[in-house]
Amino acid sequence: MRLRHRLAKLFAHVDAPLMALLGLLLLASTATVYSASGASADKMVAHFTNLGIALGAMLLVSHIPPQRLMQFALPAYVLGVVLLFAVELVGDVVNGSQRWLNLGITRIQPSELMRLAVPMMLAWFLHYKQEVLSTRHYAAAALLLAVPVGFILKQPDLGTATLITASGFYVLFLGGLSWRIILGGAALGGAALPFAWGLLHDYQRQRVLTMLDPSSDPLGAGYHIIQSTIALGSGGFAGKGWLNGTQAHLDFLPERTTDFIFAVYSEEFGLIGAFLLLLLYGAIIMRGMMLASEAADTFGRLLAGAIVLTFFTYAFVNMGMVSGILPVVGVPLPLVSYGGTSMVSVLVGFGIVMSMATHKKLVKT
Repeated sequence: MRLRHRLAKLFAHVDAPLMALLGLLLLASTATVYSASGASADKMVAHFTNLGIALGAMLLVSHIPPQRLMQFALPAYVLGVVLLFAVELVGDVVNGSQRWLNLGITRIQPSELMRLAVPMMLAWFLHYKQEVLSTRHYAAAALLLAVPVGFILKQPDLGTATLITASGFYVLFLGGLSWRIILGGAALGGAALPFAWGLLHDYQRQRVLTMLDPSSDPLGAGYHIIQSTIALGSGGFAGKGWLNGTQAHLDFLPERTTDFIFAVYSEEFGLIGAFLLLLLYGAIIMRGMMLASEAADTFGRLLAGAIVLTFFTYAFVNMGMVSGILPVVGVPLPLVSYGGTSMVSVLVGFGIVMSMATHKKLVKT
């Protein structure tokens, strides 16, 4: 009886339907990582370790009430910007990119912190300005978004900068940003594309050109896309069966446990499996948005909604990248790709979503 009480207390802020959907996605991840890694024992031990840490972090965060999360928003944002500035000054350069900060005992990538810190900060800002919101407040929020994105672009890390921009935009959109401003900004962005092309690094321009014509460099820049599309097509309607994918097991497919794991999954489970995976992602997003709508205050609704929509963006970008309709930007498939950082950040985000929906006490203003 005491054990049951403790378990009930531990899972008090876990939404059962969302947890069940996430559990199904994590099962698909485990099966696919096992196959993609060639049944590597070391890889699976690391995968289960990452999974345990991520689920523990989600449970912990789900118990943090919204008013406490609001208190973290400004310090987390300021800390993140300071760390990004430190990366600019003394960051380690790895593979031509200056993204890491060496703390002596370990290295951290501050841009990862901003994936949650930016939407938290913007949701906090709009929450306190909700009674007097005007164009200048949205402009101030856009500036809060532009500062970390500018640092990340300079590293350079276009993929992370794009995703953080998306998370910030979702907060502004859910906060009531005018469609006139959105469409005007989109028009200005489209007009600026020729100028932006000149600002891209050589390898970034190469990625765009490769997306348009992978066959122009089939053994170089186009190799990833060519092999991933072969894997997607060779799965056919029903797939080749679990552990029977040839592109992965014959080492044709690069980054098969991380960025290109969707190609492994689709080859083995086919169109049917890919469709079911899309349905699962859709169900998670739908449940997440339902929980976001149940949040007790503006901060909770904006932050939870932005987290769920950013999850959708990660999945869309990865699948588009693997299928050749978007440039390769190194974005993992959320909760399916192997990797601790991504899994922890996504499940912590869903822990926040659950917290917003299950803590009904209004935030004092």
